[in-house]
Amino acid sequence: MKICTFNVNSIKARKELVMSWLDHRENDIDILCLQELKLIEEFFPFPEFEAKGISCAVFGQKAYNGVAICSRTPLSQVQKGYGDEDWDQQSRFISARTGDTTIINLYVPRGGERGQEKFDYKQDWYAHLISYLEQHFTPKDRLILVGDFNVTRTDADVYSAEALHDTIGTMPEERAAFEKLMSWGLTDVYRHFYPDQKQFTWWGYMGGAIWKDEGMRIDYVLCTEPLLKECQAVNVDMWPRKRSKPTPSDHAPLIAEFDFPG
Repeated sequence: MKICTFNVNSIKARKELVMSWLDHRENDIDILCLQELKLIEEFFPFPEFEAKGISCAVFGQKAYNGVAICSRTPLSQVQKGYGDEDWDQQSRFISARTGDTTIINLYVPRGGERGQEKFDYKQDWYAHLISYLEQHFTPKDRLILVGDFNVTRTDADVYSAEALHDTIGTMPEERAAFEKLMSWGLTDVYRHFYPDQKQFTWWGYMGGAIWKDEGMRIDYVLCTEPLLKECQAVNVDMWPRKRSKPTPSDHAPLIAEFDFPG
């Protein structure tokens, strides 16, 4: 079971890229979790995915945000949003079950500089996510969280700790919020396999950052202990990022392989 998280930075702009990438991989991705769709559900390219044997559950939003879980295996108990009108004004949460495993796909707010409203909203969003997990799951459940979490865990997750010190995604308060989420009972799968390796998942478009590898690791696959035992591998696929056409996203897909059936 290969589960992938990919911030596409507009599925409309990136449709050709995603389809070409799936063909390039010989359609080996079982569950593809997308973030930052930037469109409402009715404009999502369902037919293109269905032609590849993939069905999609979509929680969209006009021009901003938006998340989807696209799967080759049957999904059940699809939940679009937290079920809270206030928190669901922005489409950032979708979950579904495959077999006895729950997958939650997230697009965490980028936030803002300290003192800005967006900074506080991001902190509150993390607190709400933790509260949601506490109310609905335990660390003994078969649970996977994937997505763009818009934070780097440590300075090892940025190309230059000096250049990016105390900027959005590296501020101590953001990292503390992420670690509190982890302490609920989750493991960062990439760091589990590669404790010391520098590998990024996002590179800005300016200044040839991708070719200089001036990036950040802000996309994650997190899982509870029962699933960590079944995780076989994890990697970042650079093929969709290191190209000029079709126009790439500023993120690369992160793929984890689990030894369990759909």
